[in-house]
Amino acid sequence: MDKPIGIFDSGIGGISILNELTNELTKENFVYLSDNLNCPYGNKSVQEIINLSLKNCHKLVELNCKMIIVACNTSTTNSISILRNNIDIPIIGVEPGIKPAINYTKTNNIGVLATEKTLGSKLFFNTSKNNNITNIKIHEQVGYMLVEKIEKGLINNKSVEGYLKKYLSKMLKNNIDCLVLGCTHYNFLINQIKKIIPENIKLIDTITPIITHVKKTISKYKIASDSNYNGIIKVFYNGKTLNKEFLKKRYLIEYLDF
Repeated sequence: MDKPIGIFDSGIGGISILNELTNELTKENFVYLSDNLNCPYGNKSVQEIINLSLKNCHKLVELNCKMIIVACNTSTTNSISILRNNIDIPIIGVEPGIKPAINYTKTNNIGVLATEKTLGSKLFFNTSKNNNITNIKIHEQVGYMLVEKIEKGLINNKSVEGYLKKYLSKMLKNNIDCLVLGCTHYNFLINQIKKIIPENIKLIDTITPIITHVKKTISKYKIASDSNYNGIIKVFYNGKTLNKEFLKKRYLIEYLDF
């Protein structure tokens, strides 16, 4: 079966996931939707996030995808149950790495850097409250303006460094020993973050669990590609331009009105 795996995000954040998936699943075809026309999702209403997420899923179904990866924490935490109730193919979301952080922490203090709507979502609240964290404190911080900067390719910009120092310093004062990046865009800031936080603070990996989940889903539904050739990867965007800094050269990039 050579139908593609569909992925969407509000912009290029999910490219961090796509890049790893194409390394692991070399024979699979992929279609990636960058909804950068409506980026960021983190400051929109819950209903807007749901509507945009449904729109993206319907487009991926239209493009004959066999499964969908919601490569956006904001979309996952605010709409995943609705998407699964309305779309007839398997859907995988990117959920906050709270559980592995709980299993790791020794200081009982966890830092979470995410968007406003992720931190304010019911799913994030329930995930945080349902993991036996009686003695564990979760220190939340909204990463204001980080997504916008990343979309513009300003990864190494001084203002980004300033934002990170400001946001991380608040959590460091609370003796955190692990940090959850609750937005796929923030994966592109890992090098800058590592320069700011002490070496003993663990960055929680949220990409590996997704890859594992994707592999299990492909096996469960018996939908693996039967091709003997490397897969075709298409990246569609609907904004004026697309930051191509993190895209592999072999990706086929095209504007699409969706």
